[in-house]
Amino acid sequence: MSNSALLSLARFLDHLAHERRLSAHTVAAYRRDLSQIARWLDRQVRGPLERIDEAGIRSYLAWRHRQGLSAKTLQRELSSLRTFFRWLLREEQAEANPAVGVRAPKSPRLLPKVFDADRLGALLDQPADEPLAIRDSAMVELFYSSGLRLSELVGLNLDDLDIQAGEVRVLGKGNKERLVPVGSKACVAIRRWLEIRPSLASSTEPALFVSQRGRRIHPRTVEQRLACWAIERGADQHLHPHLLRHSFASHFLESSGDLRAVQELLGHAGIGTTQIYTHLDFQHLAQIYDQAHPRARKKGTPDLDDPA
Repeated sequence: MSNSALLSLARFLDHLAHERRLSAHTVAAYRRDLSQIARWLDRQVRGPLERIDEAGIRSYLAWRHRQGLSAKTLQRELSSLRTFFRWLLREEQAEANPAVGVRAPKSPRLLPKVFDADRLGALLDQPADEPLAIRDSAMVELFYSSGLRLSELVGLNLDDLDIQAGEVRVLGKGNKERLVPVGSKACVAIRRWLEIRPSLASSTEPALFVSQRGRRIHPRTVEQRLACWAIERGADQHLHPHLLRHSFASHFLESSGDLRAVQELLGHAGIGTTQIYTHLDFQHLAQIYDQAHPRARKKGTPDLDDPA
């Protein structure tokens, strides 16, 4: 990568981290995407990253597509390039954004899986006696009660939670705060955890959930513990934080029909992201329709009102 490209990329990443205050994970993703494009340009002798044109972008995407990269990956890399050029325009280092007119291939929209409400309830109703099991149950309850992202749960501090009011203050994407309700059963589980938390954490540790060593729990540890928690209780489905978030959204929408409320609770910037849950809800309704409507049942299925 040329010196000028390295300098531009470093300044852009600094802008993302300090001006836009994006997470370290997001900044690393931008660095990875743009470095990948820059290395390809070097091999193709097409010049520095900030001089790529529309034809170059199309050639790059075609090359990545031939490598078997998914449409979602190509869309993300193209988005990184668009954002980089918007910054270059602002800094008066570019005259146009060559990525604006380029479209990556569309990816099929996969519906997120959800956990059956009754099965999840049965898992949560099983007693937990060991300190870490009590903590894990409290995390599962909070994930499912409030639809939190993994990063949001890990980032919670003690003073973010108001058990009496039944609510928690969450710092979501883009450092946006939102206040989310906490269900009564989740409050009970969290109270149990708070009773034993001092045996693991020091009085100066602010994190709500801590590891066995008494420090803020790591996201990977949460994922591993939730998977083990479910297996130990006899679950036949892999349990992970995002599955609980999807289940929360789907079950809430199924009961309330209020898409705007789901959007606010999940912390989605736009309603479009939340609308995928309407498809999940429709699937549920379609299953009920197929079972109940006399003109929807397959031939050979007896009519419930048929005396035969």
